[in-house]
Amino acid sequence: MKQKSNSKKPKIENLNKKVLSSPVHFLAFGFGSGLAPFAPGTFGTLAAIPLYLLLQGLSLPLYLLITAVVCVVGVWICGKSSELLGVHDHSGIVWDEFAGYFITMIAAPPGWLWIVIGFALFRLFDIWKPWPISVLDKQVHGGLGIMVDDILAGIFSLVILQLIVRFFM
Repeated sequence: MKQKSNSKKPKIENLNKKVLSSPVHFLAFGFGSGLAPFAPGTFGTLAAIPLYLLLQGLSLPLYLLITAVVCVVGVWICGKSSELLGVHDHSGIVWDEFAGYFITMIAAPPGWLWIVIGFALFRLFDIWKPWPISVLDKQVHGGLGIMVDDILAGIFSLVILQLIVRFFM
């Protein structure tokens, strides 16, 4: 599991104020969901679900475009937030969870069952970090390093979700 740096971690009250007053931090911290006192990645993924519900009715090309934009912009958002905080990959930065979950849910069938299965798969791969996710997680730094493990976890989850759909629907 990825160890997020706790050195020089801003005090909670200062962090809350920073996150709620800075657009970069507010986005990077998933509209505040990353401020959860425990399991911020899980809370970040939960916060992605309402946004997914807004996007799920879009055409596949438009959904893919928005997901790609979330990923590309996320490299900058996560990198900038990390830089401003002085902490590489602060555990509260959860924009990467939004991106990973959106990838997981590409072409997912409608319904809460698939939302829950996608959530569980994404959290599993994001926490477990099988090869090559674990290698890239350790070797890639900056905003791309923050995003790449969740993008790959999303791809792994997408493949498994689509296999479940194909063979069990």
